[in-house]
Amino acid sequence: MPDMTIQVLIADDQEMVRAAFRMILDSQPDMRVVAQAANGVEAVEQARGLRPDVCLLDIRMPELDGLEATRLLAGPDVPDPLNVLIATTFDLDEYVYRALRNGASGFLLKDGAPGLLTEAVRAAASGNSLISPSVTVRLLAHMAPQRDRPVPSETRPARRGRSGPKDLIEPLTQREIEVVRRVARGRTNEEVAAELHVTLSTVKTHLGNVQRKLAARNRVEIAAWAWEHGMVDEPSPNGGR
Repeated sequence: MPDMTIQVLIADDQEMVRAAFRMILDSQPDMRVVAQAANGVEAVEQARGLRPDVCLLDIRMPELDGLEATRLLAGPDVPDPLNVLIATTFDLDEYVYRALRNGASGFLLKDGAPGLLTEAVRAAASGNSLISPSVTVRLLAHMAPQRDRPVPSETRPARRGRSGPKDLIEPLTQREIEVVRRVARGRTNEEVAAELHVTLSTVKTHLGNVQRKLAARNRVEIAAWAWEHGMVDEPSPNGGR
């Protein structure tokens, strides 16, 4: 049905990449590419005018890079943020981390499987986040500033900063900590439920409580916060969970 079609904007300075993404997305019965942009300025202008369901942005673009475009479209100060999905390469760890802080709801590798791209677009359109575990776990572990902070449930309440959640409004329960650690490892809600032997609705309830206590907008910010506070062990060398 037309009203169920996910409208996508693609922004990338490489025409071949835009064409490949468009071919993949337009082949899906529930997706339609409504705009393309070769730089960040065009992407922001078109996104603000069309308000697509998902903005698929590259990071390195002329005139305005994807990091700043993400902040303008989905940053903490945007009253009605759009869903931004970042496509990048593994060598851009620090840039992806900034994109996350600027409001990106997910990110994936450009050379990943087409199925991951379409799944990520659907997740972003529905208000959820899909983070490629092969990228996220290593990225967030690499960017975690230190490993010797106190357990988050013992930290004092604090207000949310302009760039994302900084500390807790109130302490997390032990079960919430267990959920957060798995989210930071890239687990889906279904996988968390299976590992903790609880129902899917219970996991969603815990995540809702965590988002409230962290003043986080999505699970991406939850994952970043968990790595920053040393809640997750270093990943294995092969990037596994």
